[in-house]
Amino acid sequence: MKQGLNMMMVRALTGMAGLALVAGVMLAGQAQAAGRVAPVVMPAMGLEEATSLRRLDIMLMVTGLRCRATPDDFLSDFVAFEGAHLAELNMAAAVLRGQLGAEGGRAAADRALDRMGVVMANQYGGGHPWMGCGALKAMTRELVETRDRAAMLVAAERALGKGRQVVNAQ
Repeated sequence: MKQGLNMMMVRALTGMAGLALVAGVMLAGQAQAAGRVAPVVMPAMGLEEATSLRRLDIMLMVTGLRCRATPDDFLSDFVAFEGAHLAELNMAAAVLRGQLGAEGGRAAADRALDRMGVVMANQYGGGHPWMGCGALKAMTRELVETRDRAAMLVAAERALGKGRQVVNAQ
């Protein structure tokens, strides 16, 4: 009966984002029942939020690699950030894949996500335009400590700077 109810929930939700959310809730419920974790309920994520979180993740990865040979190496902080926010980052990828897949199928969605990663890598491969390694390290450490998606979105806006003038701080 319980499995039938879960399948009805899955069929009721449409798109990859809905399926990802249901799968996450089901896994969290199973882990909670086994006494391994506290319950987690994540609100739905829109396309703009998903794009911002995906871009933030890629920017931190690329700049983290660039900063690894400096005194402000933050790769370990980046790994901790991804671990702390894995559910949100996976949901963002699922929302983007679902939207892109609806427009051109799964293969087209995967290509579009790959292209997004390449564009971001090229954009930040020479360093962040206005944040130095120290500022990126501090921001990443702050993000590791927060469990608030809104705070992540504020950090994304600050780091990805809509309409901000580009001045390389490296």
